[in-house]
Amino acid sequence: MTRPLHLELDRSAKTPLAEQIHKGIRTAIESGVLAPGARLPSWQDLAAQLGVARGTVRVAYEKLSSAQLIVASRATGTHVADRPPFPVRRDSAPSPGSFMEMYQELTAGPAIFQMGVPAQETLPATLLARMRAQAVRAEVSAPAIYPDPRGELALRREIAAYLALARGIECAPSQIIVTAGFSGGLGLALRVLGLEQKKAWMEDPGFPFTRQGLALARLSVAPIPVDADGIDVDYGMKHAPDAALVVVTPGQQAPLGSTLSLVRRSRLLDWAAQSKAWVIEDDYLSELQLKGRATPALASLDRAGRVIHIGSFSKTVTPALRLGFVVAPAALASQFAEAAACLAPAPGPAVQRAMADFMREGHYLRHLRRTKRVYAAQGDALLKYLRARTANIALAGLAAVLQLADGAPDLAIAREAARMGLAPTPLSLWYASNGPVRPGLLLGVATSPLKRIEASCDRLLQIIDRLT
Repeated sequence: MTRPLHLELDRSAKTPLAEQIHKGIRTAIESGVLAPGARLPSWQDLAAQLGVARGTVRVAYEKLSSAQLIVASRATGTHVADRPPFPVRRDSAPSPGSFMEMYQELTAGPAIFQMGVPAQETLPATLLARMRAQAVRAEVSAPAIYPDPRGELALRREIAAYLALARGIECAPSQIIVTAGFSGGLGLALRVLGLEQKKAWMEDPGFPFTRQGLALARLSVAPIPVDADGIDVDYGMKHAPDAALVVVTPGQQAPLGSTLSLVRRSRLLDWAAQSKAWVIEDDYLSELQLKGRATPALASLDRAGRVIHIGSFSKTVTPALRLGFVVAPAALASQFAEAAACLAPAPGPAVQRAMADFMREGHYLRHLRRTKRVYAAQGDALLKYLRARTANIALAGLAAVLQLADGAPDLAIAREAARMGLAPTPLSLWYASNGPVRPGLLLGVATSPLKRIEASCDRLLQIIDRLT
């Protein structure tokens, strides 16, 4: 018996009717609505049923037959072909306790208190979308050639000018490699340096994704404590003097927010030069410092060419761009270019050209100034409300650190808060597994809008009281 087909045709659509019929029947077969062996109406009958020309249905059937989805015969008519069932593809959940489970939990959102993402309302989205649309049109109309794997020259020039003005780094565009965010820059740097089986200093607490990246690159991670002056260089020199790499966040230590003091900066650079060690500077917030002017980048003091500076637009504009950059020491610029060309070329030209225009026309600096004002107000309001209820709160860069009592289950608190639309980050995840851990919660300032702060803080404090 011929199985009835229910196909909806949109005669006002640009898609040809034959293609709509082909797609509708294919979808029915692949979803299991039409099982193997099911009989289809002849193309003449289906044409009459749908009110279309017979040739239109014939074209659709011919495409289905070419794809071996249907079989037609004069004796038995047209049937769905016998074939193995189509697999239903589902993303499997990450293994409990795995890095990917932690990654998905920390990057889920959007939600109140989420770290690592900027405020949506401060972004000039319409302007940026228009610039991206213009860049896409220019990209598709340009000759089909491979772009520069280092990144678009226009963007590298703008980044070099910005770094000289805002971060004190004097570099040529040839030293800049555009990357897919900070992680792309870190991966590129680790490929170039080739430090497998060597030891690396890592701030403790420090960014867990960076720690995992170093482990994946087969480096031995030596956790180095931090205090009010940043990473403890003397501790590192005493306990891991043979390290070949140091990864630091000197501008605003992630997550505790301290700035690496000038004394320790000099000591770190002197030690790196004498030991022939490399320093990766994670300048994740660039000049987005809420109180006073941002400290110049560590790379601005480097005279021995040992610092690899990595920046990103994820925190200042949006992580959706997946846009960052590396400033390679002059002596390594050609190696970075080769690695980019062969292993990690820059993202598509359109997004780079749009960002270059955004910077060249002054929108980026204006956006940063406006964003700093908004974040400063939100940070002050967050601290004021919480300090009236707990003394264990301090501002650390673009996060408020809420310290909890020893043994407090900050991970369980964060998971319970997630069910209520809140996304505090457990501080314990930022510590190395083999060292002392201080439980706490990191509350993102950028994602704490003024009108939601009081109710969100009350909800979070209720969860803390219930679980501690």
